[in-house]
Amino acid sequence: MKDAYSLILSAIDNGTYRPGDRLVESELAERFGVSRTPVREALQRLETQSMLKRDGRSLIVATLDHNQLAELYTVRTELEALAARLAARHATPEEIRVLIGMVEEDRTNLGDPQTLARANRRFHHQIHLASHNRFLVQQLNLVHRSMALMAGTTLSAKGRDWVTLDEHQAIVDAISQRDEAGAEQALRRHISMAYETRLKEEARLNSEVDE
Repeated sequence: MKDAYSLILSAIDNGTYRPGDRLVESELAERFGVSRTPVREALQRLETQSMLKRDGRSLIVATLDHNQLAELYTVRTELEALAARLAARHATPEEIRVLIGMVEEDRTNLGDPQTLARANRRFHHQIHLASHNRFLVQQLNLVHRSMALMAGTTLSAKGRDWVTLDEHQAIVDAISQRDEAGAEQALRRHISMAYETRLKEEARLNSEVDE
């Protein structure tokens, strides 16, 4: 059974609690069927990790500002690119077949951004594991935890789902061919396009607020 920290973190990651949402100790304890003490300790831990922030006397799910978003994508790009390079070098034939199968299966979910977002996380995590570098995987887990603080998914942007899967295919092709430089470059292009899409969505939402 998961502990209170893992349960709350999973709820943030899957969008049950979104940036700006208020987390109430008693409600969390009731939702997850645990006592308030481990919930209180979990909330304190998440606040220390900057996943939550104070709003008066309450705790809310943190939101990334423009600069924090840029910093996160910078770190993510470098770590993900390294994972792709190492995956091209170390991935087993079985791991490569799993990656190929993921892309094929994901094409059946085009038009369903939430399902694709979950599949996208699994795809990237599989590449992390295929790097066969436990320290890199640990750092990428921290980065992807912070990504839960981003509002929505870029896969809901028009046409982004098709492009994303084509980008995933290019990454897998390079890994399959043991092309380390190609895998790194394909992953960098993929993250760059995702970041650009997020910036466009952010600008669009801000313009709607101003109108």
